[in-house]
Amino acid sequence: MQRTAPESHGPIRYGPPAPVSGLPVLPELAAVLAAASEGADSEPPGGGAELREAACGYWWRRGLRSHPEELVAASGAQPLLFALIGAYGGDVLMPRPCPAWWTPQARLLGRPAYHVPTPAECGGVPDPYALLETVRRVRAEGGMPRLLLISVADDPTATVAPPETVLEACEAAVGEGLHIISDETWRDTLHRPHETVLLSPAEMCPGDVTVISDLAGALMPASWPVAVARFPATDEGAARRARTLDILTALGAVVAGPVAAAAAHALDEPGPVIARMEQAAALHARVAAAVHRAVLVSGALARPPQAGRHMYADLGPLRARLAERGVTDSMELEEYLTDRVGAPVPGGHRFGDELGALRVRLATGPLLGATPEQQQESLTSPAPLELPHVAGALTILGTAFDELR
Repeated sequence: MQRTAPESHGPIRYGPPAPVSGLPVLPELAAVLAAASEGADSEPPGGGAELREAACGYWWRRGLRSHPEELVAASGAQPLLFALIGAYGGDVLMPRPCPAWWTPQARLLGRPAYHVPTPAECGGVPDPYALLETVRRVRAEGGMPRLLLISVADDPTATVAPPETVLEACEAAVGEGLHIISDETWRDTLHRPHETVLLSPAEMCPGDVTVISDLAGALMPASWPVAVARFPATDEGAARRARTLDILTALGAVVAGPVAAAAAHALDEPGPVIARMEQAAALHARVAAAVHRAVLVSGALARPPQAGRHMYADLGPLRARLAERGVTDSMELEEYLTDRVGAPVPGGHRFGDELGALRVRLATGPLLGATPEQQQESLTSPAPLELPHVAGALTILGTAFDELR
């Protein structure tokens, strides 16, 4: 059991600016936002009817029956998760590693947060036996574990948890009285959508799971913040939704009107939105596979990427060579690789891993080009890895790892 450290590990030292997704805004979405910007009305706390209706349709198409009165929207995933943790109360458990922004939400609320090891085959969900042991220890120490955060399609590990693994973890959590918050931001970014089975925990334990999704995962630009949450259709779910709305209102975390219009359009998934989503997922999959090869050739370890725009690499086998360069922990590894690659390479300590573990998260977005023209070319090229800007970025990254062999 690992409790999160209270201190900050400092900011990542950035290289040249690069967009989060590495892709330009879809023109159709830009047109919807521009048209909506002429209006003066703002969205109400929790999102307007049009946005919540669109989110219902999105989830119904994925097998999750939803109604507008069970949903809320907020100006980004961070304030939404903050409000959810505040609404449910108690100590928070999460897998190790986990998204870098999860732990700060609990810390800001003064809630104890505990990281639970994941199984060997994937990240994003805790090993069920480790989860049960962690709950036992927390309670023995006087704690009150009440929430479990998971991500079936995971950042940072880029893995998709098998349904049986998700079911075992959810059954263990529910059996111990934990409510589950399932972050499904990356569910629409599967690298092999016809070969990968992804099931939401809300399909398995419908009364015990709140689903959240940051639309920047696949549908919206990261600079247009909007996220949605789906609560269980129970009395407790309704009460927690009301409490979440109270907190979002106090925070002023409302979705901007033009952004809400664009988000509703994206959630309806018209043809151009679906085409972009599929193109982007295929592009990131090809680049991620090339990054994965470079990592393995160096002697480092990484699970094969299955979703998203990141990869989690373990440079533990290269510890001796890294030590020769003055790198002995993940903070030093972050600084070393960020300098060598010229783009942010955050260390594993930011994702709940131990400081001594030599792990980093690698992103595919910065490899797609430094200008909108290059990024668009990467998106539409039949051979993106052969484009000079992509090939050059991969060469730089590959060289940084080759030097450690």
